[in-house]
Amino acid sequence: MILIGLTGGIGSGKSEVTRLFEERGAVIIDADLIVRELQQPGTQVFRQIVELFGDGVVVSDGTLNRAAIASEVFKDKEILKRLNNIVHPLVRLEMNKRVESYRDTDKIVILDIPLLVENPRRGLDGILVVDLDPQIAVMRLVDQRNMTSADAHARVAAQVTREQRRAIADHVIDNSGDRRALERQVETAWTWITSLK
Repeated sequence: MILIGLTGGIGSGKSEVTRLFEERGAVIIDADLIVRELQQPGTQVFRQIVELFGDGVVVSDGTLNRAAIASEVFKDKEILKRLNNIVHPLVRLEMNKRVESYRDTDKIVILDIPLLVENPRRGLDGILVVDLDPQIAVMRLVDQRNMTSADAHARVAAQVTREQRRAIADHVIDNSGDRRALERQVETAWTWITSLK
């Protein structure tokens, strides 16, 4: 197994990059998807989050209003810390379990971890950063996710800096160009990853 950590800021295009890697045969273990699984109604994480934020974060279908929670944690670092203490240990455990299931294979396993700078992970064969100028990220968030400009700027500003992400990178994918440029960047990164065998 080759184990790669993948990270990038909001709006950087990580989801598209992981999709392109999956097309090439990589196994993607996505931290955000695991969070969603762990936050399903009836789970321990769901109950603890409702305790922390109150019943107002539960919508009519019984699931969590993730946008409302995100809005709260972007305003209050202490609440973010408490939320992370609920979620992160269980996400790490689940990721570890999934990684171990591929340990004795020849698979390329990519861990999609948005907060890899803040939560370093040992045992990686390499770290890949999807990089983008923050201003372009803001424009894409406004255009593609219908965020307001102020909200997009706040989300980008709340994250670690572009320089901090690049500092941990073994390889960088520049996603400032068009779709074809991204595909070329991903192909170059794939060549790098497969060279690690």
